[in-house]
Amino acid sequence: MKAQIAASHPKKIHISKILFWIVLCVIVVFWAIPFLFMILTSLKSNADVFGAPPFALPTTLNWANYLDAVERVNLLRAIKNSITIAVIKVPIGLIISAMAAFAITRLKMPFSRGILIIFVLGTLVPIQVALGTLFEIINKLGLLSTQLGIILPYIAFGIPYEVLILSGFFKAIPTEMDEAAHIDGASNFRIFWSIILPLAKPALAALFILDFVATWNEFSMALVILQRQESWTVPLTLQGFNSAFQTFYGPLNAAIIISILPVVIIYLLFQRYFVEGMYAGAVKG
Repeated sequence: MKAQIAASHPKKIHISKILFWIVLCVIVVFWAIPFLFMILTSLKSNADVFGAPPFALPTTLNWANYLDAVERVNLLRAIKNSITIAVIKVPIGLIISAMAAFAITRLKMPFSRGILIIFVLGTLVPIQVALGTLFEIINKLGLLSTQLGIILPYIAFGIPYEVLILSGFFKAIPTEMDEAAHIDGASNFRIFWSIILPLAKPALAALFILDFVATWNEFSMALVILQRQESWTVPLTLQGFNSAFQTFYGPLNAAIIISILPVVIIYLLFQRYFVEGMYAGAVKG
Protein backbone atom coordinates (compact mmCIF):
# COMPACT_ATOMS: atom_id res chain seq x y z
CA MET A 1 0.00 0.00 0.00
CA LYS A 2 2.77 2.41 0.94
CA ALA A 3 4.67 1.51 -2.21
CA GLN A 4 1.63 2.38 -4.31
CA ILE A 5 1.25 5.78 -2.61
CA ALA A 6 4.95 6.51 -3.08
CA ALA A 7 4.75 5.53 -6.73
CA SER A 8 1.76 7.78 -7.38
CA HIS A 9 3.24 10.79 -5.57
CA PRO A 10 5.74 11.82 -8.30
CA LYS A 11 2.95 11.63 -10.87
CA LYS A 12 0.81 14.05 -8.85
CA ILE A 13 3.72 16.43 -8.55
CA HIS A 14 4.36 16.16 -12.29
CA ILE A 15 0.72 16.94 -13.13
CA SER A 16 0.71 19.91 -10.75
CA LYS A 17 3.81 21.33 -12.43
CA ILE A 18 2.20 20.98 -15.85
CA LEU A 19 -0.94 22.76 -14.64
CA PHE A 20 1.18 25.47 -13.07
CA TRP A 21 3.04 26.15 -16.32
CA ILE A 22 -0.21 26.13 -18.31
CA VAL A 23 -1.74 28.73 -16.01
CA LEU A 24 1.48 30.76 -16.07
CA CYS A 25 1.59 30.73 -19.88
CA VAL A 26 -2.05 31.86 -20.06
CA ILE A 27 -1.32 34.76 -17.71
CA VAL A 28 1.76 35.75 -19.74
CA VAL A 29 -0.31 35.75 -22.94
CA PHE A 30 -2.96 38.01 -21.39
CA TRP A 31 -0.23 40.38 -20.14
CA ALA A 32 1.55 40.35 -23.51
CA ILE A 33 -1.52 41.12 -25.64
CA PRO A 34 -1.58 44.89 -24.84
CA PHE A 35 2.16 45.20 -25.52
CA LEU A 36 1.81 43.35 -28.80
CA PHE A 37 -1.05 45.66 -29.74
CA MET A 38 1.06 48.75 -28.93
CA ILE A 39 4.05 47.49 -30.91
CA LEU A 40 1.94 46.69 -33.97
CA THR A 41 0.06 50.00 -33.80
CA SER A 42 3.29 51.98 -33.37
CA LEU A 43 4.46 50.66 -36.76
CA LYS A 44 1.23 51.34 -38.64
CA SER A 45 0.09 54.28 -40.70
CA ASN A 46 -3.32 55.82 -40.07
CA ALA A 47 -4.66 53.90 -43.07
CA ASP A 48 -3.56 50.60 -41.51
CA VAL A 49 -4.95 51.56 -38.11
CA PHE A 50 -8.44 52.42 -39.34
CA GLY A 51 -8.61 50.08 -42.33
CA ALA A 52 -7.52 46.74 -40.84
CA PRO A 53 -8.23 44.59 -37.76
CA PRO A 54 -6.41 45.68 -34.56
CA PHE A 55 -3.89 42.82 -34.58
CA ALA A 56 -3.31 42.79 -38.34
CA LEU A 57 0.29 43.21 -39.44
CA PRO A 58 1.17 46.61 -40.92
CA THR A 59 1.45 46.76 -44.70
CA THR A 60 4.73 48.64 -44.29
CA LEU A 61 6.81 49.19 -41.16
CA ASN A 62 6.30 52.87 -40.45
CA TRP A 63 9.36 53.63 -38.28
CA ALA A 64 8.75 57.34 -38.86
CA ASN A 65 6.11 57.17 -36.11
CA TYR A 66 8.89 57.05 -33.50
CA LEU A 67 10.59 60.12 -34.90
CA ASP A 68 7.21 61.83 -35.16
CA ALA A 69 6.44 61.03 -31.52
CA VAL A 70 9.72 62.54 -30.36
CA GLU A 71 9.40 65.70 -32.44
CA ARG A 72 5.71 66.52 -31.89
CA VAL A 73 5.81 66.86 -28.10
CA ASN A 74 9.53 66.93 -27.32
CA LEU A 75 9.35 63.53 -25.65
CA LEU A 76 13.09 63.42 -25.01
CA ARG A 77 12.79 66.54 -22.82
CA ALA A 78 10.03 64.87 -20.80
CA ILE A 79 12.14 61.71 -20.40
CA LYS A 80 15.07 63.84 -19.22
CA ASN A 81 12.83 65.59 -16.67
CA SER A 82 11.46 62.28 -15.37
CA ILE A 83 14.91 60.68 -15.13
CA THR A 84 16.32 63.70 -13.28
CA ILE A 85 13.46 63.69 -10.78
CA ALA A 86 13.59 59.93 -10.22
CA VAL A 87 17.39 59.75 -9.94
CA ILE A 88 17.39 62.48 -7.28
CA LYS A 89 14.23 61.49 -5.42
CA VAL A 90 14.62 57.72 -5.16
CA PRO A 91 18.13 57.49 -3.55
CA ILE A 92 17.47 60.40 -1.17
CA GLY A 93 14.14 58.90 -0.12
CA LEU A 94 15.69 55.48 0.43
CA ILE A 95 18.53 56.84 2.55
CA ILE A 96 16.15 58.88 4.74
CA SER A 97 13.79 55.91 5.09
CA ALA A 98 16.63 53.53 5.91
CA MET A 99 17.94 55.86 8.62
CA ALA A 100 14.46 56.22 10.10
CA ALA A 101 13.86 52.46 10.00
CA PHE A 102 17.26 51.86 11.63
CA ALA A 103 16.48 54.28 14.44
CA ILE A 104 13.06 52.72 15.04
CA THR A 105 14.18 49.08 15.00
CA ARG A 106 17.82 49.04 16.15
CA LEU A 107 18.15 51.89 18.64
CA LYS A 108 16.65 51.79 22.11
CA MET A 109 14.56 54.93 21.89
CA PRO A 110 11.26 55.71 23.63
CA PHE A 111 7.97 55.56 21.72
CA SER A 112 9.61 53.78 18.77
CA ARG A 113 6.50 51.64 18.25
CA GLY A 114 4.29 54.73 18.29
CA ILE A 115 6.53 56.42 15.73
CA LEU A 116 6.28 53.36 13.47
CA ILE A 117 2.48 53.47 13.78
CA ILE A 118 2.57 57.10 12.62
CA PHE A 119 4.51 56.05 9.54
CA VAL A 120 1.99 53.26 8.94
CA LEU A 121 -0.84 55.79 9.11
CA GLY A 122 1.07 57.89 6.58
CA THR A 123 0.74 55.10 4.03
CA LEU A 124 -3.05 55.32 4.33
CA VAL A 125 -3.31 58.99 3.29
CA PRO A 126 -4.43 59.29 -0.36
CA ILE A 127 -2.43 61.74 -2.42
CA GLN A 128 -5.62 63.27 -3.82
CA VAL A 129 -6.69 64.43 -0.34
CA ALA A 130 -3.58 66.58 0.05
CA LEU A 131 -3.37 68.07 -3.45
CA GLY A 132 -5.09 71.35 -2.56
CA THR A 133 -2.96 72.02 0.50
CA LEU A 134 0.14 70.81 -1.32
CA PHE A 135 -0.47 73.28 -4.16
CA GLU A 136 -0.80 76.19 -1.72
CA ILE A 137 2.45 75.28 0.07
CA ILE A 138 4.46 74.81 -3.10
CA ASN A 139 3.02 78.02 -4.55
CA LYS A 140 3.94 80.05 -1.45
CA LEU A 141 7.47 78.65 -1.63
CA GLY A 142 7.72 79.74 -5.26
CA LEU A 143 8.48 76.21 -6.43
CA LEU A 144 5.69 75.66 -8.95
CA SER A 145 6.90 74.12 -12.23
CA THR A 146 10.29 73.29 -10.71
CA GLN A 147 11.92 69.93 -10.16
CA LEU A 148 12.55 70.73 -6.50
CA GLY A 149 8.86 71.54 -6.08
CA ILE A 150 7.88 68.02 -7.21
CA ILE A 151 10.81 66.12 -5.66
CA LEU A 152 10.04 67.28 -2.10
CA PRO A 153 6.41 65.98 -2.08
CA TYR A 154 7.50 62.78 -3.78
CA ILE A 155 10.02 62.14 -1.01
CA ALA A 156 7.50 62.98 1.71
CA PHE A 157 4.80 60.65 0.38
CA GLY A 158 7.26 57.84 -0.36
CA ILE A 159 8.97 57.68 3.04
CA PRO A 160 6.13 56.06 5.09
CA TYR A 161 5.86 53.04 2.81
CA GLU A 162 9.63 52.58 2.60
CA VAL A 163 10.07 52.89 6.37
CA LEU A 164 7.38 50.25 6.90
CA ILE A 165 9.06 47.78 4.52
CA LEU A 166 12.62 48.40 5.75
CA SER A 167 11.58 48.19 9.41
CA GLY A 168 10.35 44.66 8.88
CA PHE A 169 13.57 43.73 7.10
CA PHE A 170 15.84 45.32 9.72
CA LYS A 171 14.06 43.50 12.54
CA ALA A 172 15.05 40.18 10.98
CA ILE A 173 18.77 41.03 11.28
CA PRO A 174 20.17 39.63 14.57
CA THR A 175 20.84 42.30 17.19
CA GLU A 176 23.95 40.39 18.29
CA MET A 177 25.73 41.93 15.31
CA ASP A 178 25.10 45.41 16.73
CA GLU A 179 26.33 44.37 20.17
CA ALA A 180 29.51 42.87 18.75
CA ALA A 181 30.16 46.01 16.72
CA HIS A 182 29.59 48.22 19.77
CA ILE A 183 32.14 46.15 21.72
CA ASP A 184 34.66 46.81 18.92
CA GLY A 185 34.00 50.54 19.27
CA ALA A 186 31.73 51.09 16.27
CA SER A 187 29.31 54.00 16.40
CA ASN A 188 25.63 53.72 15.49
CA PHE A 189 26.29 55.36 12.14
CA ARG A 190 29.11 52.93 11.44
CA ILE A 191 26.83 49.99 12.23
CA PHE A 192 24.14 51.43 9.99
CA TRP A 193 26.45 52.16 7.07
CA SER A 194 28.83 49.18 7.20
CA ILE A 195 26.62 46.38 8.54
CA ILE A 196 22.89 47.03 8.14
CA LEU A 197 22.86 48.63 4.70
CA PRO A 198 24.99 45.92 3.01
CA LEU A 199 22.77 43.21 4.53
CA ALA A 200 19.67 45.08 3.34
CA LYS A 201 20.91 45.43 -0.23
CA PRO A 202 18.22 43.10 -1.71
CA ALA A 203 15.42 44.99 0.05
CA LEU A 204 16.87 48.35 -0.98
CA ALA A 205 17.18 47.22 -4.59
CA ALA A 206 13.59 45.99 -4.64
CA LEU A 207 12.37 49.27 -3.17
CA PHE A 208 14.55 51.18 -5.65
CA ILE A 209 12.78 49.56 -8.58
CA LEU A 210 9.29 49.94 -7.10
CA ASP A 211 9.91 53.56 -6.12
CA PHE A 212 11.47 54.40 -9.49
CA VAL A 213 8.46 52.99 -11.35
CA ALA A 214 6.02 54.77 -9.01
CA THR A 215 7.85 58.07 -9.44
CA TRP A 216 8.05 57.61 -13.21
CA ASN A 217 4.32 56.92 -13.53
CA GLU A 218 3.02 59.45 -10.98
CA PHE A 219 0.44 61.79 -12.52
CA SER A 220 -1.72 63.57 -9.93
CA MET A 221 0.91 65.62 -8.11
CA ALA A 222 2.79 66.34 -11.33
CA LEU A 223 -0.41 67.65 -12.93
CA VAL A 224 -0.97 70.07 -10.04
CA ILE A 225 2.60 71.28 -9.48
CA LEU A 226 4.21 71.21 -12.93
CA GLN A 227 2.29 73.98 -14.67
CA ARG A 228 4.68 74.85 -17.50
CA GLN A 229 5.03 72.48 -20.44
CA GLU A 230 8.83 72.52 -20.37
CA SER A 231 8.75 71.05 -16.85
CA TRP A 232 6.36 68.21 -17.71
CA THR A 233 7.23 64.61 -16.91
CA VAL A 234 6.48 61.64 -19.18
CA PRO A 235 2.88 60.97 -18.00
CA LEU A 236 1.91 64.63 -18.49
CA THR A 237 3.54 64.72 -21.92
CA LEU A 238 1.73 61.56 -23.03
CA GLN A 239 -1.57 62.97 -21.78
CA GLY A 240 -0.93 66.20 -23.67
CA PHE A 241 -0.02 64.23 -26.78
CA ASN A 242 -3.22 62.20 -26.53
CA SER A 243 -5.32 65.35 -26.11
CA ALA A 244 -3.73 67.20 -29.02
CA PHE A 245 -3.35 64.32 -31.49
CA GLN A 246 -6.14 61.87 -30.66
CA THR A 247 -6.28 60.30 -34.12
CA PHE A 248 -2.53 59.75 -34.50
CA TYR A 249 -2.48 56.30 -32.92
CA GLY A 250 0.80 55.25 -34.50
CA PRO A 251 2.94 58.07 -33.03
CA LEU A 252 1.01 57.85 -29.73
CA ASN A 253 1.83 54.17 -29.24
CA ALA A 254 5.40 54.81 -30.36
CA ALA A 255 5.68 57.50 -27.66
CA ILE A 256 4.35 55.06 -25.04
CA ILE A 257 6.91 52.43 -26.02
CA ILE A 258 9.77 54.95 -25.90
CA SER A 259 8.62 56.17 -22.48
CA ILE A 260 8.77 52.71 -20.87
CA LEU A 261 12.31 51.91 -22.06
CA PRO A 262 14.09 53.63 -19.10
CA VAL A 263 11.92 51.67 -16.64
CA VAL A 264 12.73 48.40 -18.42
CA ILE A 265 16.45 49.21 -18.32
CA ILE A 266 16.32 49.96 -14.58
CA TYR A 267 14.51 46.68 -13.94
CA LEU A 268 17.03 44.68 -15.97
CA LEU A 269 19.94 46.29 -14.09
CA PHE A 270 18.46 45.47 -10.66
CA GLN A 271 16.56 42.31 -11.54
CA ARG A 272 18.77 39.94 -9.54
CA TYR A 273 18.57 42.07 -6.40
CA PHE A 274 14.84 42.62 -6.93
CA VAL A 275 14.16 38.87 -6.94
CA GLU A 276 16.38 38.38 -3.88
CA GLY A 277 14.58 41.20 -2.08
CA MET A 278 11.14 39.79 -2.82
CA TYR A 279 12.24 36.31 -1.71
CA ALA A 280 13.83 37.65 1.49
CA GLY A 281 10.71 39.63 2.30
CA ALA A 282 8.52 36.58 1.80
CA VAL A 283 10.71 34.39 4.00
CA LYS A 284 11.46 36.87 6.77
CA GLY A 285 7.97 38.32 6.74
